[in-house]
Amino acid sequence: MLSVNLLFLVKMVTISSMISDECLSRGKKRKLSQRTFMQLDFLRPKVKFHSIQPDDNGNQDILTDPSKRCCDTIRHLNASHDFEEDDNYQNNASIDSVTLQSDQLASCMDSPLIDDSTNYKCVSLSLSLENEMPNYVMEKPVEDCDISKVFLHTFIVGRKFSSVEELDPGSTIRLSREPENVKDPNAVKVLYTDSAYDTALGYLPRELAQYLSPLMEMFNLSFEGNITSIPKDSRAIIPIQIECKDELSCDEKYCKNIQVFNSLWGHALRVVELAKTSPLGMTRYQHNLVLLIQDVLKRNSHLFTTGEKSFLEAFVSLSDDSQRLFARLYTRKGPWFRMSNISYPEISDCNQAIMRLSETGYICSFMLRDELEDDDLEGVLNLLNIDELREALRMLNKKCKHGTRKQDIIDLLLSSCKDGSRSRVVSFVLSKTGSCVRISTLAESLIWRAERLFFLNGEQDLSSFLLVDLGIVKYPSYNCILSEQIFPTRSDLLSYEEAIEIAQIMDESLDDNNTELVLKCIDISDSRLSISVEESRSLACGSSVTFLSCFSVSWVYSKVVLLGVSFLEREKRYSDAINLLKRLLHNFLSDGRRGYWTLRLSVDLEHLGCPDESLRVAEDGLHDPWVRAGSRVALQRRVLRLGRPPRRWKIPNYSKSVNRKIPEVHVQGRPLNSKLGAKSIFYGEDGEQCSVEQLALQYYAGEGGDWQGVHTESGIWLTIFGILMWDIIFADVPNVFCTKFQTAPLDLGFDGFYESRKSLIESLLDKIRDDMAEEILITSWESHTGTACRGVSWDKHSLSELRAAVTCIGGSCLASLCRHLAQDYRSWSSGMPDLLLWRFHDNYRGEAKLVEVKGPKDRLTEQQRAWLLVLMDCGFNVEVCKVTPPI
Repeated sequence: MLSVNLLFLVKMVTISSMISDECLSRGKKRKLSQRTFMQLDFLRPKVKFHSIQPDDNGNQDILTDPSKRCCDTIRHLNASHDFEEDDNYQNNASIDSVTLQSDQLASCMDSPLIDDSTNYKCVSLSLSLENEMPNYVMEKPVEDCDISKVFLHTFIVGRKFSSVEELDPGSTIRLSREPENVKDPNAVKVLYTDSAYDTALGYLPRELAQYLSPLMEMFNLSFEGNITSIPKDSRAIIPIQIECKDELSCDEKYCKNIQVFNSLWGHALRVVELAKTSPLGMTRYQHNLVLLIQDVLKRNSHLFTTGEKSFLEAFVSLSDDSQRLFARLYTRKGPWFRMSNISYPEISDCNQAIMRLSETGYICSFMLRDELEDDDLEGVLNLLNIDELREALRMLNKKCKHGTRKQDIIDLLLSSCKDGSRSRVVSFVLSKTGSCVRISTLAESLIWRAERLFFLNGEQDLSSFLLVDLGIVKYPSYNCILSEQIFPTRSDLLSYEEAIEIAQIMDESLDDNNTELVLKCIDISDSRLSISVEESRSLACGSSVTFLSCFSVSWVYSKVVLLGVSFLEREKRYSDAINLLKRLLHNFLSDGRRGYWTLRLSVDLEHLGCPDESLRVAEDGLHDPWVRAGSRVALQRRVLRLGRPPRRWKIPNYSKSVNRKIPEVHVQGRPLNSKLGAKSIFYGEDGEQCSVEQLALQYYAGEGGDWQGVHTESGIWLTIFGILMWDIIFADVPNVFCTKFQTAPLDLGFDGFYESRKSLIESLLDKIRDDMAEEILITSWESHTGTACRGVSWDKHSLSELRAAVTCIGGSCLASLCRHLAQDYRSWSSGMPDLLLWRFHDNYRGEAKLVEVKGPKDRLTEQQRAWLLVLMDCGFNVEVCKVTPPI
């Protein structure tokens, strides 16, 4: 056992009831990432932006050339024909994964067409609790060329851009196109006509303007109307009703574009209908936060105390200004903010909002010297710029060198406070900053907890709503059927949060090379693991939802312990690593990670000079049904190597299979570098620099056999699997979808995925074997392109590439591959060969080849070898291409 002092918990992790909120304090909680420790399968990897094309509704991403939006809207509506067949209003984003910088998000939120726009559910359908759209259906197409009797009830947004403040109900208005608007070329201005000159009052909401603007331009329609009511705040959105004042000219142009007209008009009517269900006057980010809190309280009220529930419910009752200000501050980098710098155009009275938030306990402030706590001083000092900090040092008669970092100056001031200068420093800071505010600890902790319960991971937060609102991310459609609680009791949640806190400390300690703290985290996790496993087993007797174990305390502690094993192995402390691995194997009897643990145990025993025990562990592991894929092949190879006579005389029956010779081809390449550990760079056949995989592709395209192909590794296979299996992945299965922001079910990667969908999967595999894969692929692609799905990379592989791949691979081989992924996605989703090659023969028949490429100093990993052997068993044509320098 490790000899470790457990007293560090006093500082780093509070226990029992103290852990409930203290471990959720600002700072560390924002860094917590279950991606590091939990590897939750539905987490989206970070992705880059791409040029996003409009969908069938004409929606388009803000990054696309704005000058083309209107014509693109018309063109795509022309292709979609009938709006009644299109129930999806979310933008189709070309997504591999999404990286959105905080400054980009901030700039998006500052856009006038976002800040002041009503939160229409047609823009953020996936954000609604039920994710349902009202079914508005046109009774019949507009055949009589008369739409003048239809009133559209909508709003004026963007009021901050208007100089008109005094308005009366019934005031007349008219609409005017503004194609030169840099924010939105589809913009439609609302003009006030009750004055000598037509004056702009604001704009139509973007969601409605994108359909009315092409109607106004293509069919020369004009719209007029009147203001229906006046809000208390003249800068808030203003309800209006409008109607078309023109009769359509039923000429040849109209008849030719009747489908376009019906689609545009139908979409406009549906936007208006959807707006009736949206909270009036709410900005999007405000509505998203309120929705999140309400959803968490509805689904997880048992995880909060009565006081906590009252506190969160109070937020829903706050004024719009207070809700908006809190949402703004919560998503900003803090913790402290100068009140003099707080100003947002959509918030009419920031001071009143601050006062109300302070009364309800959502923010803290300090206006007097004695109100600032010692723990907050450093945060307030960070509000000062470098010149102000230097001035503070001069006040204390202290000096610092030119070029001293800001943090070093702050540390110097903090040390001065300990010497009796605190009062002077605080007075100086207050004189520079004025009154300051920050999110309260209670509000910070409870909103953070609500985010985690809503998204079920540490990667997503309120910005995920914004990504959907802007059309950057589109989540798939599925039903959330819940019969099990992820956290049955509050105690379970608090214990889980405590485990995550220890995992966070472990992660940071490894980054900082803090050996002492790493060892303490290992010891704490190890000591609590056995207790938590026993508790989990007793609770699991009445539950069949085994995939929810990734939200258990034991799962988190096992991750920390495994990190500790890697650390101890690097330190060559094999005896300690072996003890930890044995306890992991003892505690987790049915776990897909047992293969890796068994392999590590066998290797460490050999390092420790115990070959007999190492061999015995490897042999026992091969009888374990949870040892799979690359780990099984690695253990088989270890048994064959360690089990030579005189240790073992009998040759295992798998010897011939494991020792099969994998076909090889050797290609000469002129290397540009040969650094150990660096990626090899070669000169290609055209003389340009290229990677070893690109060099191999050039070889196969030429003298290697006139092959076409791509360097893809597992990417293309996971994409094909996701597209072919789409309806099965998002089928109605209880408890696998708990939030509308998932890109895969929770059980993908667990045995239950295949078992709960066995009949559906086998039926689809039969169709694939009957050479229907291409048809299924095309249909699924056209229905779901751009929608986020785990493993699917829409932008990396074109439809033509995927069609060629599934055609040349053949139904039997493709069905076998899909079965492996369906049965054990976690084990088989990595390690696929680098290259997929194909070539066609006559009558649209072809063949495919999978190639693992290795540079001069590379060799196959056990996972890669396992894949190659499995692919050979499935009937694939595989080989290893070894690139070597000229002799």
